[in-house]
Amino acid sequence: MSDGTDVASGTDVASGNGAGAGVPLTKFDDPHLRPYAKNPRRAEMLIGLLLLIGLAGFAAYGGLYWVGGQTQWEGVYGGVGFFAFGFGLSAWGKYLLPQGPFVEERHVLASSEPEVGAMAAAIEDRGKMVFRRRGFLGTILGAGAGVMGVVITFPLIRSLGPQPKKSLETTNWRPDAYLVDLDGKRVHRADLEVGGALTVFPEGFAGSSVDQTMLVRAESTDIVTLPGRETWGPRGYLAYSKMCTHAGCPVGLYQELTQQLLCPCHQSLFDVKTGANPVFGPAPRPLPQLPLKIDSRGFLLAQAGYDQPVGPGFWERS
Repeated sequence: MSDGTDVASGTDVASGNGAGAGVPLTKFDDPHLRPYAKNPRRAEMLIGLLLLIGLAGFAAYGGLYWVGGQTQWEGVYGGVGFFAFGFGLSAWGKYLLPQGPFVEERHVLASSEPEVGAMAAAIEDRGKMVFRRRGFLGTILGAGAGVMGVVITFPLIRSLGPQPKKSLETTNWRPDAYLVDLDGKRVHRADLEVGGALTVFPEGFAGSSVDQTMLVRAESTDIVTLPGRETWGPRGYLAYSKMCTHAGCPVGLYQELTQQLLCPCHQSLFDVKTGANPVFGPAPRPLPQLPLKIDSRGFLLAQAGYDQPVGPGFWERS
């Protein structure tokens, strides 16, 4: 209910006084604009403590998550941070701000120039004092919000997995690296008959996805797939990266009759006797070929590593 008093102007509207310039303004120390708390200083300290606890909770959560952490404790620290920070903000709004309700009689909306100037001066002078008094809380609030903003990005960053670093450009294939199967057993020249195929890895890295290689025996005699690769296919053995150049799927099927490797994901076909040149499907480039040799005991080794990155062409090769 209105009591007939103009809060904005501090005059008695019912009496008609207050028209014209020089109207006294409401002060920031007026009772209805004071904080709700009976002891604002004590409320400030309590709210500051809550915000600090929230800040500590966020920091502890972020630190624990970054080092690998433990799920239950991450939940505890995160919960403490959000609860304390949210409770502190709610208490700030309830106990340190004017509560209202504010009622005023409607009068002529246009203010005179003196009234506008007086209000601007009051806000500039008294307003600065109000916010300066809450500066400590504002500092904690800003710090807590900043830490919270950083730590909530940790799951987005760390959950992507380890950084690829140079794994997209190089593999673990090295000169004189023995070919081994998934169990780590070295591959002998007598292990495959013509038409056979086997997934192999460099010795010491069995099971490594970036190193997986498809070994096929297309013939019983040496094969030259391309000029410059005269020694790469001894005794009919050919080795190609198993990562499809289209989307990185495993090229895991060998068709003996057509002597082609098939990627089952999108049906790309690669001709093994012409350097795994794609003859069908969306694959844009041949599979990288691994140069092979056979030692005196009959075991297969790599002459060198792949001469180009394996898998999809992230590096935009022309």
